[in-house]
Amino acid sequence: MIRVSSSDVLQMEDSRFSEILADLNEKQSSVSMAKALGWGGALIWLLLIVGAGAKGFWFGVILTLLGVGVGAWLDSFKRSSVLLYDLEDDVQNTYQLVTAAFDEMQKCISKWHVDAGGAVRDIHTWKRNAGASHVVDKRPTIFDYSLPRVIKSNITPPMIKSGKENLYFFPDFLLVVDSGKVGAVAYDRLSVNWQDSNFIEEGTVPSDTQVLGHVWKHPNKSGGPDRRFSNNYQIPLCRYESIHLSSDNGLNELLQVSRSGVTAPFSAALASLSKVHGNSPRSANLPQLG
Repeated sequence: MIRVSSSDVLQMEDSRFSEILADLNEKQSSVSMAKALGWGGALIWLLLIVGAGAKGFWFGVILTLLGVGVGAWLDSFKRSSVLLYDLEDDVQNTYQLVTAAFDEMQKCISKWHVDAGGAVRDIHTWKRNAGASHVVDKRPTIFDYSLPRVIKSNITPPMIKSGKENLYFFPDFLLVVDSGKVGAVAYDRLSVNWQDSNFIEEGTVPSDTQVLGHVWKHPNKSGGPDRRFSNNYQIPLCRYESIHLSSDNGLNELLQVSRSGVTAPFSAALASLSKVHGNSPRSANLPQLG
């Protein structure tokens, strides 16, 4: 199996966004006052329970909740940055194409992040995996509109949860957030490639998926059922679509959606967004999983 994963987010630097990245990383790694005051209140709560019994219990609950509330209010100023956008018409129109294309991907019944994949190289594995040429390790993921905790903005961008990273598609750059770290990929450094992906689905088939046919769980060399396996049954062959996002500063994420025909418009819209910013989009091949 070959892992499909990005480099450390802090390696995703770009001099054009160095100031905002420095600010966001400082805010992202700063101590949360909500947690600090909440834990402080919880400690006093325990001491009050020991010393004052039931009365101390309820006073401690109120004190802890008050500490969390005040801390969250302080964090909203201390641990956040403001990004305000006043988009020119051409950028706004192109960004609307990005969001419209993202909406179509979001409507897919199932979305996955591919963690790893590999080519099937022996007959035993081939028979155990319904004659698949490749196997992948993937898990359901989220396509949504949201802002990172550290940003307040007049725009809520498309967001893809891609493994341990969250990808935020702002009008001027792709922001990559991983826990306490933040990186950025300019759209002229971003490569977005897609292709149809025929997948042997042993789980639930999404209702929007095109089923191309069926294969046997344990096939023989001709594709028919191997009679040596008593528990042999047919499995749907589904037409999914894969989309690969990569950059020369470390981004490397592979996703899959349950409906074909939706990732090409998103790729084209991001390429157009790069062009309206005066840059040419980057291109790269899809990852070779064995």
